[in-house]
Amino acid sequence: MIIIGHRGARGLAPENTLASIRKALEHNVDEIEFDVRATKDDVAVLIHDAHLTDAAGNHLPVERHSFAELKKHKTDLISLVELFDAIKPTKPLYIEVKPGTSVAPVITAVDYALKHGWTAQDLRLGSYSQSILKELHATFPDITKIVIERWSGVRASYRARRLGTKRIAMNQRWLWWGFVGPVSRRGWQLTPYTVNSTKQAKGWMRLGLYGIVTDYPDRFEAN
Repeated sequence: MIIIGHRGARGLAPENTLASIRKALEHNVDEIEFDVRATKDDVAVLIHDAHLTDAAGNHLPVERHSFAELKKHKTDLISLVELFDAIKPTKPLYIEVKPGTSVAPVITAVDYALKHGWTAQDLRLGSYSQSILKELHATFPDITKIVIERWSGVRASYRARRLGTKRIAMNQRWLWWGFVGPVSRRGWQLTPYTVNSTKQAKGWMRLGLYGIVTDYPDRFEAN
């Protein structure tokens, strides 16, 4: 069972930051997941919410501000290109592109990575949005796509077949042993989010679960 750091390792360091990603690497994860959105000036940046909230409580819509403007309010905000330059391709990066995000800046950043030492095998591209995944697949057919769904296994498998992928991510709240076992036996590479219980993970592992997304990779390092 593979261990995927959630937003880097958000239980151990501020999420979607270089510090969080380095913390995930420190605990020897198999993949590192993080979120990406695009700024007003077409820079792909690591952030989960559509609004950046600074220390003063100001809410700045990411798509309406430049990277430089947002950086003034959050000094550890990092662009996807900066991330590719900051770390070596030792573990696959699982890039979740948030719905509504302009795909062009993501394509630009991934293309940059592929020209600077990263390979298709070093990357994963995931999204709740099928249209985003289709656009990314058209540009990067050799990079693994991950279909992200909240609860519907039927919809998830339909979307995955359309993209020619076996990777599915679903909210762990909606999963139970009678689903996890059969889905795993059918060859789907299911990675529920967010799993922080080692007991739960071990139970699903016995059913053949492919992997988990966790805030606390340190809890699973020796397992």
